Order: sequence, then C-alpha cells, then structure tokens
Amino acid sequence: MKTTLRHYTVEEILRGFVYNELEGKGLFGLGGRLVIQPEYQRFYIYGDGRRDVAVVDSVLKEYPLGLIYFNVNGDSFEVLDGQQRITSLGRFYTGKFAIKYNGQEQTFSSLPRDLQERIMKSTLDVYECSGAEQEIKAWFKTINTEGVPLNEQELLNAIYSGPFITEAKAEFSKSSNANIQKWSAYIKGDPRRQEILAVALEWISSARGTTVDGYLAEHRTIGDISEVKAHFTSVIDWIGSVFPGSPKKEMRGLPWGRFYETHHSTAYDAEEVNAEVERLINDPAVNNQRGIFEYLLGGKNSPQLLDVRIFSEDVKRAAYKRQTEEARSSEISNCPLCAVGNNANKARIYSRVDMDADHVAAWSIGGRSDLDNCEMLCITHNRAKGNR
Repeated sequence: MKTTLRHYTVEEILRGFVYNELEGKGLFGLGGRLVIQPEYQRFYIYGDGRRDVAVVDSVLKEYPLGLIYFNVNGDSFEVLDGQQRITSLGRFYTGKFAIKYNGQEQTFSSLPRDLQERIMKSTLDVYECSGAEQEIKAWFKTINTEGVPLNEQELLNAIYSGPFITEAKAEFSKSSNANIQKWSAYIKGDPRRQEILAVALEWISSARGTTVDGYLAEHRTIGDISEVKAHFTSVIDWIGSVFPGSPKKEMRGLPWGRFYETHHSTAYDAEEVNAEVERLINDPAVNNQRGIFEYLLGGKNSPQLLDVRIFSEDVKRAAYKRQTEEARSSEISNCPLCAVGNNANKARIYSRVDMDADHVAAWSIGGRSDLDNCEMLCITHNRAKGNR
C-alpha cells in the first residue's frame, strides 16, 4: 500500500460539508470529492457535548489533532480514520452545537472573525493511502488506536462491507428507527455503535449453525437482509408473547436468541407466567432476578438460576433457640423428625453446628425464608429431605 502525506486546511476539508442530523452522519467534504463516512465506517458518536467540543477547543488552541487517513478512490477519497474529528469540526461550522469561549456560549458564526479564521486556516495532516481493498481494510483495523476504539461489529462491518452491511445498518443502526425503543427493552447497546445489529446477526447465525463471520462472508454481496429481519422479529415477538407484562429492566441483555432456540416450541400460559414474574421479582429471597426468565422458561427446574437467599444467621439462631427450649421442656429431640421417630435420637438435643435450616413450606411453592417458615433439622434428616 502506498501512502502520501498531504496538508489540508479545515476550510478545504469542509468545502461542501453536509451533516444529516437525523441519521447522525457527515456525508461529504472537499467540494464533494471526500466521502466522510464510507459504508464500513460507524456512525458519528462524538456528539455528546464533550468530545465534539474538545475537538474544536484543540483547534482554537492550535493543538495538533493527530494524523488523519484518506483512502484514495480514483479521483475521490474516503475517510479511513478521522471521521469523528472532521464531522465534529463540520457540525460546529454549520451551527449544530456551541462551545464555551471566555465564559460565553459561542457558535461558529458568533465567534470573532479572527477566531473563525484560526479554525478554518488550521492545517490537518492527512495520509492519502492507495492499495488493494484488503490492504486498505487491514490498515483500517490497524490504525484504530485513537479516540473511541472500534468494537467487534464495527470491525466486521469494515471487513465485510458491501450491499448486505449497507442494508443491515440502515435497518438496525439508526437511532431514528421507530422500533429502537421496543428492541431496547430486551437488548443492551447503542444502535450507532452497531450493537443491536451485532445481536441480530448473533441470533440468526446461531440459529443457522454458523458464526457471525461465516454468515457475513456468505451474504456479503447480497443486498437482502429479509432473513435476519424475519428471525429477529420472531424472537422479539416471542418474548412479548411469553412475557406479556411491561418489560422488566432485568430482561435487558439476556441471551434471548438462545432462549428462543431452546424454548420457542413450548406452550406457555402467558397469564400464569406473568404472575410468576411479578411474584419472583418481589420475592426478597431471589438474589438473581435476571435468572427469573430462564427459570420460568425451563419449567422451574433450575432454582440455582435464582440464587435463592438462604436463611440468615440471625433467623437460624432464633429458630434453634426456640426449638431447643421447646424440646427440653417436652423431653424430646430438638430435631422434629428425630422426635417423632422410634430411635436412639428420639430425645437427643443436637448442638447448633449439627443442624441445618430448612423451609417448612418449600420455597418453590411460595414459602418464605423467614423465622416463621424455618425449622432446624439434624444434618442427616435435612439432607435426606432435600434428596426427596
């Protein structure tokens, strides 16, 4: 790959700059010869009132912004690295945000003329890179060292750029999509960082028995994402049908794709499931509320998913004291099961360390982990009861 160092002024770079606020991306510069956001680039993420302001502040203070890289594409260019910095300057220039200067809010147009000139005449150091597509994309991954690093899906978008990625980003990566709020009840992530797209691809590739890389490689040149959309929608709709109540915050980020593959052919009573979710969410004995949904989908066969709180030491001490006092007054064992038997331990008083706490009414049927529902059993009987 060949690289040539050039020096452009901000004014040259921003000539013809257009910013689409709805889609969140800068489109063109250099009078239309520069594509600021190629399809393999992520959307603009600096618009947080901090990083974008820092870019402008650096230019005003005449600090270097670091090297920028363009990919040479015939007579035009694509931004290979530096999109966030260029777009921040362009957004400021076109009045999309203000900075504080000398204690006052200032847009570009309200700055003194000399400061406007300072910004526009500032020089950006740009390496123009030319070479084969694979060389350019390999370099794109290599130079991702400054600012906010690319995440895994953003890198995959670069490697497998083409009609499929273009369509997939249009569907899953625009925060203006009306479905984002619904999806975000179950999926963690910023659509602009490709994190919802990553989940959609994970779900479909897993369902097809392949990897995300494998799926993208197979579909790269196909501008049809209908299979991904259909599967993604099926999973989302299935979640809502099984758990029809208002989405709980604990549902967000769970492996719903795996749950769907394992359980979507099982019939559930949605009303009963909803009631159980409410009961378990409000049960103080449940330490892992995120495990509730897999626990219910699996037929309540894996209580370890809930990390159920055991009796506190205070409760166990109080239960032991109560039972031991009653046993001594009745001259029977302080283990209720030994006391009703006909064996050598019928009147044995066990020490505290030789007894375990047990639920009188099982937790699985609604028994609480409190003193009223606690009984102390000798270790032998407690283990035998637990194995039944």
